Amino acid sequence: MANSEPTWGITPPISSALPTPAETKSTHLLLEELRLQNTFESSAETKKRERVLVDLQRIADEFVKRVAKEKEPQNEVLIRDARGEVFTYGSYCLGVYGPGSDIDTLVTAPRYVTRDDYFQHFPSMLQEMCPEGAVTDLTAVEDAFVPIIKFEYWGISIDLIFSRIATLKQFPPHGQLNLTNNEYLRGLDDRELRSLNGTRVTKEILNLVPEQSTFRLALRAIKLWAQRRAIYANIIGFPGGVVWAMMVARVCQLYPKAASATIVSKFFQIMKVWQWPIPVQLKAMEEGPLNVRVWNPRIYKADSYHLMPVITPAYPQMCATFNITHSTMAIIQRELERGADLTDKIRAGKLAWKDLFVKHTFFTTDHKYYLAVVATSTSKEAHKIWSGFVESKVRVLVGNLEQVHSVAIARPFNKGYERRHRVKNDKETQEVQNGSLTYLTQDNDEDEPKVKQQNGVQVKIEIKAEPDPEAKIVNGEASSLDVKSDVKPDPEDQKVKIEDVPVAPSAGTKIYTTTHYVGLELAEGAKSLDLSYQVNAFKAMCSQWDKYDAGLNYLSIQHVKNTSLPDDVFEPGEAKPLRPGKRPAANGIPSAVNPRKRPAPSEGNLPPAKRPHPSLQTPTAAAG
Repeated sequence: MANSEPTWGITPPISSALPTPAETKSTHLLLEELRLQNTFESSAETKKRERVLVDLQRIADEFVKRVAKEKEPQNEVLIRDARGEVFTYGSYCLGVYGPGSDIDTLVTAPRYVTRDDYFQHFPSMLQEMCPEGAVTDLTAVEDAFVPIIKFEYWGISIDLIFSRIATLKQFPPHGQLNLTNNEYLRGLDDRELRSLNGTRVTKEILNLVPEQSTFRLALRAIKLWAQRRAIYANIIGFPGGVVWAMMVARVCQLYPKAASATIVSKFFQIMKVWQWPIPVQLKAMEEGPLNVRVWNPRIYKADSYHLMPVITPAYPQMCATFNITHSTMAIIQRELERGADLTDKIRAGKLAWKDLFVKHTFFTTDHKYYLAVVATSTSKEAHKIWSGFVESKVRVLVGNLEQVHSVAIARPFNKGYERRHRVKNDKETQEVQNGSLTYLTQDNDEDEPKVKQQNGVQVKIEIKAEPDPEAKIVNGEASSLDVKSDVKPDPEDQKVKIEDVPVAPSAGTKIYTTTHYVGLELAEGAKSLDLSYQVNAFKAMCSQWDKYDAGLNYLSIQHVKNTSLPDDVFEPGEAKPLRPGKRPAANGIPSAVNPRKRPAPSEGNLPPAKRPHPSLQTPTAAAG
């Protein structure tokens, strides 16, 4: 009798064995640990999310009906049956959300509803149809790569995107619209295709795993591990949530009947020896109705440069890991090997699951030298734009640093540190711009200027952009690397004119900074390191951004030794690296081991070393 079991994925399974009692017990222990780690939210919070989605569906239906009345006021049937459909994607749709997770949400509408209609009506309708005070921090980002409305509803962050379905003038009853149907992609522009892609990919992932509950528990574990090890951030050059989901899903396909604990162990065993650049794929490439590009390294040269290709399962198939650099790949590989070693010991009973989720040591022990990329703005609204731009370009700087022979690895930390400062004059302003934390403040932002009204609703408008550098490292211990970026936005290129962004005075007020840290591992035998070319190239790229305003924004890159890292990058209980010749005193304050030694010089004025060793020296330069 032929085997009737389905084949999951593009290859047969490695094993279809059922879980052993020991594997089942290990899965129970894993579940208990994930609960202790607070990865699950309460049933009350989950019910609140469900109520939010019900409200969004109600508003979407009224939105479509309103547009139908505007465009075809005589068509009673169209108006009567007008409706939209709300979908989710990302962690909520996958069922791996936890406390504080946002809800990635898609609003779809019939072909007569446009993106302009969406941004004209939906923000005001949110305020109009939701309970008073429920919607806060409403921000419309119309010019983004994927146009989006961001807001909080009852404290839950919502990312709301939009697409038409150009082949339908009327939607079927709720719950019957299947977005995995490729025919619904016809007639859409690139932004609409990108908007549909999130839900289509998420649905396909769930459809392509043998057992969804097993997949979800294993994915929760891998997500927590990746977050704790600081290798979770697509924009910085590490895998994001959907990539980790696809990698876990592939392991589920190879072990279709395994328990979640086994999937986690097999994940590390398989991925640590994966023969990159062979891609991770959940299904074979498929043809579709559009004349669009799909990932194919044999045809497209750029696709052949992807280091760790993980291919989305929904048409048109794309590589979700194009951001990964040589450095981030090396760090991911190290962490996979570490995870494999730990899970082997967990299976042998020598360690517990909690040992897999121990926090990274990026700041405490991993590096001696760091670059601090400091984005500064003089208003909160301008800083949202500028800091997001800088964050999106940190990986470009990392790629440039990798070209330096003396740099073995340039590892970006997976998130930036946001700080607020209160200054009184230009001198203090310049100090903050160059990395000083002397003027930190915990003030709230109640004194921030309000942004203009749109359709009777206060809506903050973001302008998406893309950052600026400058650095040098030569013999001698290190000074700072200062990069000022000056670019002005062209008001004709955006719906928000520059005067709509509140401008704070250049001094005597609050300043906002976001700092991204890049840890440097020097090549064996490196005696000096000159990064001026790479930093200047990064800065030149930024200076071409036509939405940069020198009156609002500034960028500097500072060399920071591990002993000079600011306190706020360390959590309680973590040991901050000490200068040579220092040891912790009984009261926890570092004290000199040899009081006869001269005091340690301040950062930026370090004396020449007594013997050659890698050092960082970076001249100050302004963006011209």
